[in-house]
Amino acid sequence: MTHNEFYPPHPGISLSALVEKLGVELVDPKHGDIAIHSIAPAARSKSGDICYIASRKNRQDLETCQASAIFCTSAFKSLVPEGVAVLLTDNPQKSFAEAGALLHPTAMRPAPIVSYLSEIHPSAFIDPTARLEAGVTVEPCAVVGAGAEIGTGSVIGAGAIIGAHVKIGRDCSIAAGASILSAYLGNNVIIHNGARIGQDGFGYAPGPRGMLKLVQIGRVIIQDNVEIGANTTIDRGAMDDTVIGEGTKIDNQVQIGHNVHIGRHCGIVSKVGIAGSTRIGNGVMIGGAAGLNGHITIGDGVQIAAMSGVVASIPAGQVYGGVPARPMKDVLRDWAELMARSDERTTKKGEKNG
Repeated sequence: MTHNEFYPPHPGISLSALVEKLGVELVDPKHGDIAIHSIAPAARSKSGDICYIASRKNRQDLETCQASAIFCTSAFKSLVPEGVAVLLTDNPQKSFAEAGALLHPTAMRPAPIVSYLSEIHPSAFIDPTARLEAGVTVEPCAVVGAGAEIGTGSVIGAGAIIGAHVKIGRDCSIAAGASILSAYLGNNVIIHNGARIGQDGFGYAPGPRGMLKLVQIGRVIIQDNVEIGANTTIDRGAMDDTVIGEGTKIDNQVQIGHNVHIGRHCGIVSKVGIAGSTRIGNGVMIGGAAGLNGHITIGDGVQIAAMSGVVASIPAGQVYGGVPARPMKDVLRDWAELMARSDERTTKKGEKNG
């Protein structure tokens, strides 16, 4: 790929060193001294790049592959062009991801925007009662409130707001313009630009003179290794907590209502909306723009298709889609019937016009 000043190529990692770090197999040891500088898609790769292929539908990409090395399974070994070093692995995409992290570490999380001699920029405001461990970076115009605690290695981006009594663990990245209120964050948490964590949830009671605001006095608990995308909003609990489980990854522009509990290692794609008090199990995957009703339970391992409307609880291990969401096999059957009826109407119309 074409490089630019944002993420320049690595000075070089030899294939033998890469193999040792990743635990993959280099088919021909004579390639061990080849230096790898960057990642690239197979079809547009060039010398110094490493790429991967994991599906036969992409085998045509190998026709223009000029990479120095490629991750693949043994099933694709014979298809790799001559001169391209083969690294065998059971999971090419995983190995490619690990290689990318080694080659471009600064792209793995929001990077500091300015360089300054001190870790605390003079334009930042830190309340005297806040406690920051050594090694915390606070960038220009960021605010850290009273009684807040931040662990070593964490970076608070420019213009970010860390509210009073918020606790942030070690090696966290809070990107520019994010706000963290009424929240406890574990270690190695990444919060991208403009995310809003811990504002009050949407709760009102109807009254004779209009809607009466219900007080929201809960917290947001974000466990270790969670990543939250740009402009995502996570409301604090009403009287309980909103919880995001360990290792969960949340995309941009997701709305999570008050008292929602999300389990460990879930994946939630952009524009998903989750209404209040819903419980989501471990390992759940939710496609983009899906909407989940409040006060329902989504079992462990459930997969929800993009743009689905989930109105009721889903048992563990199920694959659901559609509006209203139902088992995916039922959705596909309904689509097939609709297509058949459409084809039948088109045929009849053609016969009538003929």
